[in-house]
Amino acid sequence: MSLLEVDRVSHAYGQRAVVRDLSFVLAPGEIACLLGSSGCGKTTMLRLIAGFEIPSAGSIRLNGTTIASEATQVPAEKRRIGMVFQDYALFPHLSIADNIGFGLREKSALARRRRIDEMLELIGLVDLGGRYPHELSGGQQQRVALARALAPQPHLLLLDEPFSNLDVELRERLSLEVRDIERSLRCR
Repeated sequence: MSLLEVDRVSHAYGQRAVVRDLSFVLAPGEIACLLGSSGCGKTTMLRLIAGFEIPSAGSIRLNGTTIASEATQVPAEKRRIGMVFQDYALFPHLSIADNIGFGLREKSALARRRRIDEMLELIGLVDLGGRYPHELSGGQQQRVALARALAPQPHLLLLDEPFSNLDVELRERLSLEVRDIERSLRCR
């Protein structure tokens, strides 16, 4: 069975078509990348998969269940898809721990605390849970955004150019760290 199936998906903003008849399949454990020039629809496609946009044609299935089509639109919060945005989109008024725990509100306080602690350890920021986003470096903010996306244990993780705002050295180091984090979670 495939993890993600995008079947002839199209999307337009008004009269401007951004995604046209796109299809692809992603198997469990696979990592895929959408490549293209600026403005070609990569972010729009991620937003369609995540549930922030509605396709004008085609369908999207996750684990065999249709989550988006012209007739079906599963709300973003019900899809079990994590997303790391290009600008990280951390909540400035929440501590790092609260940012990570944002998607865990349905868990008990103890389960939530344990998962936050586990994620802080995983991203190497155990002692920084009480700080706020503006008190962290860009690389640390990026790791917090990743931890927040991973904390609810999503079926699928989407990354929208999460390294583009970082310098070359940090970009390379963090891309390897993200790969290591992904591998360690897959082995659990």
